[in-house]
Amino acid sequence: MPEPRLASFPKIRGALKFYQVASIITGVGLLLLVAEMVLKYTPLHVELFLGGSGGFLWFAPAIAGPECQWFSLFFPGSDCEMISTGDGFNLSLFILVAHGWFYVVYLFACFRVWSLMRWAFPRFLLLALGGVVPLLSFFLEVRVARQVRSYLAEREAAPAATPAASTPAPSPESTR
Repeated sequence: MPEPRLASFPKIRGALKFYQVASIITGVGLLLLVAEMVLKYTPLHVELFLGGSGGFLWFAPAIAGPECQWFSLFFPGSDCEMISTGDGFNLSLFILVAHGWFYVVYLFACFRVWSLMRWAFPRFLLLALGGVVPLLSFFLEVRVARQVRSYLAEREAAPAATPAASTPAPSPESTR
């Protein structure tokens, strides 16, 4: 793979910062989504609501059909239908939608860092998994930031050391 050009280093730094912010937001959203799914699809069958008849922040039961079991979440073909009984703002649904949109932003941030760094395609796939595997985005954010920063520092230090090393030492005859 070709290496990034020195002229693109400011763009890489900006893309890295954008990736880090998107990674943290997407990771937190994914953790909230997992918690929401556990509350909704386990025997608890509750959803989180903001406002409405239950108060400021409350759990409303979700009525599950007889075909809904704990493993229904893992089988898309199952006809598990959950009916929400709460009124007010459905915070569970908001978490679901917000994570979906932030995941799109996260994919764009991953693509930007990946393309500017000129990495191989499997690396992009690994970065993309960070938005769907809980906690992975946090580990990848730290690892990618460390790798990109060390790469940029190494490449910026190399041209400064090269001209000094390539200048010939003065000959003993020229010092007389």
